[in-house]
Amino acid sequence: MEIQTMKKLEKEALKKSRTDFTRLGFALFFMIGVLAFSFLSNGGIPNNMFLAVAALVGAYMAMNIGANDVANNVGPAVGSKAMTMTMAIVIAVIFEASGALIAGGEVVKTIKKGIIDISAFGGNADPFIWAMMAALLAAALWLNFATMMRAPVSTTHSIVGGVMGAGIAAAGFSIVSWTTMAKIAASWVISPVLGGLIAAAFLYSIKKSIVFKEDKVKAAKTYVPIFVSIMALAFVTYLTLKGLKKIWPEIVEMLNFIPFISLEMTKKPSLLTALTLGFVVALAVYFIVRNRLNSDKKELANSRESVNTLFTIPLIFAAALLSFAHGANDVANAIGPLAAINDAVVNGGISSKASIPLWVMGVGAIGIAIGLALYGPALIRTVGSEITELNQIRAFSIAMAASITVIIASQLGLPVSSTHIAIGGVFGVGFLREYLHLNDTTTIEEDKETIKDEKSTLNAYKAELKKLEAKSDKDAVEYERVVQLYKFISDEEKLIRTTKKHIKQTKKVEYVKRDAVKKIIAAWIITVPAAATLSAILFYMIRGIMV
Repeated sequence: MEIQTMKKLEKEALKKSRTDFTRLGFALFFMIGVLAFSFLSNGGIPNNMFLAVAALVGAYMAMNIGANDVANNVGPAVGSKAMTMTMAIVIAVIFEASGALIAGGEVVKTIKKGIIDISAFGGNADPFIWAMMAALLAAALWLNFATMMRAPVSTTHSIVGGVMGAGIAAAGFSIVSWTTMAKIAASWVISPVLGGLIAAAFLYSIKKSIVFKEDKVKAAKTYVPIFVSIMALAFVTYLTLKGLKKIWPEIVEMLNFIPFISLEMTKKPSLLTALTLGFVVALAVYFIVRNRLNSDKKELANSRESVNTLFTIPLIFAAALLSFAHGANDVANAIGPLAAINDAVVNGGISSKASIPLWVMGVGAIGIAIGLALYGPALIRTVGSEITELNQIRAFSIAMAASITVIIASQLGLPVSSTHIAIGGVFGVGFLREYLHLNDTTTIEEDKETIKDEKSTLNAYKAELKKLEAKSDKDAVEYERVVQLYKFISDEEKLIRTTKKHIKQTKKVEYVKRDAVKKIIAAWIITVPAAATLSAILFYMIRGIMV
């Protein structure tokens, strides 16, 4: 028997090692392909080899974004079983790449969020190029480590830490905009708290209006169209503000060809414009969903599971739209250092903004797709099932939090991280479940009151028994009462023990795994300093090699 078990373990180990080697082979093939393409297509340019190496690091960075950051967009949908892992990866790959290539924009800020002052480089391109290379590699290495530890962290914060560390190493602490860094540090609290509160609020409102009702089917037919249309409003607004802002002038030109539509030509969409578009789509979605529910011949069961299935399709749309917005908004920022290196090498100077060649955007888009397909499942499982148990309603609430929080924060000028919002949303629904569990069983206070009453009764029985046992001349009725009292006392003591045990079990119920919470929060806190320290070390190493 033991020999058979050993053989099975050996077989599984060999299978796993073959899978690991295959994934590593694909990743290396992509990175070497990017290196070769960059070297051959930029021949004759000074520092051509350095640009090719930077492209290789950019490819490595993109794959790490795919393996870590993208999990937040599809993780809740997979955890709730609204879609399979394969389906989630295919959707995320298509929409992340589409977002990056279609709406990623032609220009990117070379220094994310203006965290360092590029004038401190004195127009000297070489230290700037070395600093950007160090920042890119440090962020990629940190993301790789976080993925291995199954901790979802912010790509933006990794890049911020990398740029800050390399900037300090190159030009001292005065190069850093500490006001900007303080805002970024504030986002460690703002993002998850806002995300958690909004996700919990939506989950509670869905439970109150549908799940807790006696006739769940009737409630679902009334309220599901409302919730889905609110989601449509939020996502169209979110996508317009964050996903389409870089190609907004082109979209305005196209829309103005449609009769009865006349949009003012602006560089970016305003909140009012985004809300108007969102409201139009939401109205259409409301009537489509309502008519679909009312005309559906398939009878819904009056159960939570049946209500949950109504949120499956909205969740698939949410995963796709979140992926598109992430590809459009975050990918370009993440490959900013590579665009900066390319601009500095090709033009021989430093610029606060740099054009993104199609091949650089392609590296980002394809790299993310490959990283997600090869190494994304581990983090998708962590986000989807290893923090708290998710169903479609809970995952829907998290998706709502992801879009609404970004809209609110962007209008208030608050710095937020999409990763922290999504994970905060997962925490929020988990902790709400704990809260509702304690209130649903409302047992703790009631049980304490029960114990108090039973103890009073127990003491009365014991006092009566003591008095009867003290009598020397008991009649038959009194002997019978003594026997009864012993039984009553035994029953009362058993009831008190059971009630105490119930209180203990009720208090012990944890719907959010505390170890996962501690690990993720620790990873968030050290992301910027870890990436900064690593980046500074790498800058000194690169400078030592190049000088």
